[in-house]
Amino acid sequence: MRGPPGGRTSCCAACAVAATVVVAGSAIGAGPAPELAVPRGEERGSGVSQVLEPRELEFPRDHGPHPGFRQEWWYLTGNLDAAAGERFGFELTFFRFALAPYPATGPAPSGRDASRWRTRQIYMAHFAITDVARQQFRFAQKLSRDALGLAGAQALPLRVWIDDWSLASAAPEARWSLRAASSGYELALEAQPLLPPILNGVNGLSRKSSEAGAASYYYSIPRLAVRGRLVRDGRPIEVQGLAWIDREWGSGTLGQKQQGWDWFALQLTDGSTLMFYALRDRDGSHDPYSAGTWVDAAGRPRALSWSDVRIDVGGYWRNGRGERYPARWRLNVPAVALDVDVRPVLADQELGTAPRYWEGAVDVTGTLAGHRTGGRGYVELVGYAGAGGSAAAVGHADVPGWLVGR
Repeated sequence: MRGPPGGRTSCCAACAVAATVVVAGSAIGAGPAPELAVPRGEERGSGVSQVLEPRELEFPRDHGPHPGFRQEWWYLTGNLDAAAGERFGFELTFFRFALAPYPATGPAPSGRDASRWRTRQIYMAHFAITDVARQQFRFAQKLSRDALGLAGAQALPLRVWIDDWSLASAAPEARWSLRAASSGYELALEAQPLLPPILNGVNGLSRKSSEAGAASYYYSIPRLAVRGRLVRDGRPIEVQGLAWIDREWGSGTLGQKQQGWDWFALQLTDGSTLMFYALRDRDGSHDPYSAGTWVDAAGRPRALSWSDVRIDVGGYWRNGRGERYPARWRLNVPAVALDVDVRPVLADQELGTAPRYWEGAVDVTGTLAGHRTGGRGYVELVGYAGAGGSAAAVGHADVPGWLVGR
């Protein structure tokens, strides 16, 4: 589960984060930005599609955008190795937020009201690198309107972009490619899926609370072989490893009583994977709508409910503001005989966006079916960084008029 905090709903990256914007349509991690807030589940705006029942997902069509819904995201994380032994983690996420229902009703703007800058949606992206050997974490964010070619998304062939950051796939079952650069790091990877899309929830419908509309369509591609080049301070490094793709779209967010989530995406050495998002209520308790998916080494998925997974926190990390994040976990899933310890490769992997959240590379050790196992993965923590860190997403009401193009 990742996506705009309010629905990542997917946990995947806090998402409704706002970035500092420049006229060119992008920004890179530079100081405070206005927060763009989104209504919660029951405050559904008129004219947008709702996630109310399962639907048949089709690929490659559903890799592309769904403009009838309020928000969606394309989420990639992974762990990379260089020939010299250096290790890196990466995150590249694109978010689409509707500013008005699509398609619009009534006549198209004309005369003085017509503008090539006018748009009904905006895009946001996050890019982060964890440089384990140097003990460095670098992040950046961009925000742009869907106008003048500054940002956008298309289905066939798949392409999602903001400025020079992009995610693309030329044809069905083809490799995915991604590009991003900032803060002394440039990343260019080709990713080959090792598993087909895995539907989370009930046939792809992931419900986040009992409130109507508090749900998303959600699938993952939990194993992709990646290979490419990381340029650090102008010097190229050939890298390879494993990545994870999460896709969600919908128009609702979290429920009124929910505060945030801990999202786990673990890739084990035998080829099995675990995705689980642990929702938290405002009183700190675990929410019964927490859920996930186990995929065994043969590629067979199994849905997991909140009662199937026990998560114990074994340590904490505090940022410079004194805010505390979990920093070590034990995950026990008796139904699949999994018992593992999960540890960050670097304590500080917090993105200083608005809202701030923690998302970083982790190592996994433990047992599976009584045998020793290990692996790597990514964890996302949303709702710990003060009141502004609670799940929020981007909505029309708080978007500055100049950004919409009025």
